[in-house]
Amino acid sequence: MLKVADLLVMSIEQLKEQLVQLKKEQFNLRFQKASGQLEDPLRIRGISRDIARVKTVMNSKNDKKKS
Repeated sequence: MLKVADLLVMSIEQLKEQLVQLKKEQFNLRFQKASGQLEDPLRIRGISRDIARVKTVMNSKNDKKKS
C-alpha cells in the first residue's frame, strides 16, 4: 500500500512510472483471478486504491503547476 506522503515527494515522471507498474500488476492479478491462481483477492482492491491515490496526486500536482 502506497502512502500519500511518499507520493507527494515524487515527481510527475516518477508518478507516471508508478502508475504504469500498478496497472501492470493489476492486469496480472486479474489474469490470476480468472485462472483461479489468485492467493490474495484483497490485493486487487488495494492495487485499485493505489492507482486512485497516484492519479489524485498527479492531478493535484498538475493543478498546482497551472496556477
